[in-house]
Amino acid sequence: MIKKVLFVLCVALCLSGYVSSPVALILGFVFTLVFGDVFEKIRQLGIQHLLKISIVGLGFGMFFMETLKTGREGLLLTFLSIVATLSLGWLLTRLLNIDLKLGHLISSGTSICGGSAIAAVAPVIQAKPKIISVALGVVFLLNSIALFIFPSIGEFFALTQEQFGLWAAIAIHDTSSVVGAALTFGDEALRVATTVKLARTLWIIPVSILSMFMFKSKDGKIKIPWFILYFVIAILMNSYLPLPELLTGTITTISKRLLIVTLFLVGTTLSVKQIKETGFKPFALGIILWVFISIGSLTFIMNT
Repeated sequence: MIKKVLFVLCVALCLSGYVSSPVALILGFVFTLVFGDVFEKIRQLGIQHLLKISIVGLGFGMFFMETLKTGREGLLLTFLSIVATLSLGWLLTRLLNIDLKLGHLISSGTSICGGSAIAAVAPVIQAKPKIISVALGVVFLLNSIALFIFPSIGEFFALTQEQFGLWAAIAIHDTSSVVGAALTFGDEALRVATTVKLARTLWIIPVSILSMFMFKSKDGKIKIPWFILYFVIAILMNSYLPLPELLTGTITTISKRLLIVTLFLVGTTLSVKQIKETGFKPFALGIILWVFISIGSLTFIMNT
């Protein structure tokens, strides 16, 4: 009972607005490390649904023409980074002698949107639960690191809000960590990162179809991220309907705080045991791909 009460208090603290993205993630990790699993099913549902609800809510703080321009500007870099990362991942998977499905899941998660991409591609290639778990473990750990170091790197290179938002959307795997890092850097970075990342998420569909042919699976199902449609609808409503600023501002504020709660929940899924069981080679693959896409995209952004 005490553990459950403390868990609820941690969630309330994250909702208060006094906890930053990195602190929320650490808080979640430390909570599980000290107290173990609490509300496991609720946590999984929370991660799955709160992130989507938060993203849709952020749409009420954006305007259609600005969003369209931002998404178009990131299109070329998105395409190039996905193709390059998947190609390098395919090569390294063979050089490191990693299970082909595991290597493909890590490459897909790194190139598109972390856990969402892995969840979408896994049933298409008929990956086993253990392989899915390892791929998620690698991606989530690197996501956690990115959440801490990216804002500092952005400040070191004196990136603008727009540059950092674009870089975070391209180089950080999971949407929750992208938004968390951008939220730390600034509101404009958050707007750019959210827009580009969600446009990037749509690449789940062609990559899932490609995966189906690569692994010769004819009955795999593709999970389409429908929440992106609701995000676009929210932007259109905010752009063309006479909604009160008090209403849209409140929705945006609540959405940002729900994102902090989501990062706390993500932190509770990380464990020392999971990290040890993953092994070196999958981490090596994930790290090499992550460094490649991070340096490559940052160089592209700073020179265009």
